Amino acid sequence: MRAIARTVYGASDVAFTPGARKDLEALRELGATALPVCMAKTHLSLSDDPSKRGRPRGFTLTVREVRLSAGAGFLVALTGDILTMPGLPREPAARRITLHGDGRITGLMQGE
Repeated sequence: MRAIARTVYGASDVAFTPGARKDLEALRELGATALPVCMAKTHLSLSDDPSKRGRPRGFTLTVREVRLSAGAGFLVALTGDILTMPGLPREPAARRITLHGDGRITGLMQGE
């Protein structure tokens, strides 16, 4: 994470919140710290602060959470106020929806 932050983003350092440190400790216990890392950050800046436009230098990148994507085989480092989208189910809910000829719609609610 430090190598990515310094080399790619131009950060001078990386700070880990207490939550991120706890995540890393749990990942160490699982033996998962050697996995590749995906950095989740704002698209508006190379920093974790969307107001720092262009190519800022000398900033500290803050990692607030580290997640294991075990199936994919990598770690995700969440920085700043980034939000992630939920994963989609294997079967999209739209496949359960039916529009009938009389205008009725079924399948919108579970158990229909």
